[in-house]
Amino acid sequence: MESYKIKEIRNNIVIDFVLEIRERMPGTGTRKLLDHLQEKFVQNDIKMGRDALFDLLRVRGLFIKRTKRFHITTDSKHYFYKSPNLLYNLAITHAEQVFVADITYVKTDAGHAYLALVTDAYSRKIMGWSLENNMRVEMVKNALNMAYKNCIFNHKNIIHHSDRGIQYCCPDHSEFAENKGFILSTTQKYDPYENAIAERINGILKYEFGLKKTIKSIQIAKAMTKEAVEIYNNERTHWSLDLKTPQSVHLQYNKQKNKSYKKTKKIAI
Repeated sequence: MESYKIKEIRNNIVIDFVLEIRERMPGTGTRKLLDHLQEKFVQNDIKMGRDALFDLLRVRGLFIKRTKRFHITTDSKHYFYKSPNLLYNLAITHAEQVFVADITYVKTDAGHAYLALVTDAYSRKIMGWSLENNMRVEMVKNALNMAYKNCIFNHKNIIHHSDRGIQYCCPDHSEFAENKGFILSTTQKYDPYENAIAERINGILKYEFGLKKTIKSIQIAKAMTKEAVEIYNNERTHWSLDLKTPQSVHLQYNKQKNKSYKKTKKIAI
């Protein structure tokens, strides 16, 4: 039977591994941690299952606490044209078929800043982003322009899906997107599930990568966002992608041109 001293040594080693992972991905939950830890467990001859890891993190106070979102970033009370929801019953079968866009807020010592994201709906890869101290249309255009430049396939008529916020529906953004070959799609109700992937990615960056805390300046916030996007795309695994990274799934399209990656409609990232 394992002695108390040996158990404590093992637990401390595991905690060191956990803190090492969370240094790069601060909000990684317990089930994801277990997946990341498997290789280290094998290398160090450590046997620990999910329940034991849950118990250890609970005792050490390392569970992730969630807070509620309260700052509204969508102003849909305007008279600009709102596109139909083109994602209704649409089968998403490959990378760069659908981009989803949304805006979230980031708190800084100088006040709220705003982060616009453009994400590939198939691979969950963040294709473009822009962070500014205002919610002007230029911010969402910059995020979309980055996404456009980061495309690696020669697809035409990519769907750009967003909420009905004024930044996305105003002619300045609409014409900019359409001139780059995007087809516009917007949510039809106030239900966040209509843009669930984008909402979920917002939450991941904020709660798992430290963007929910108050950051000293917008310059630091931009540097943190850049690093978070890099780690998110290339290191963070997703349940909805069979524990693969967004980048690896995005690149899979080269290998399976006419095959559909099996995934559910449920947002289980």
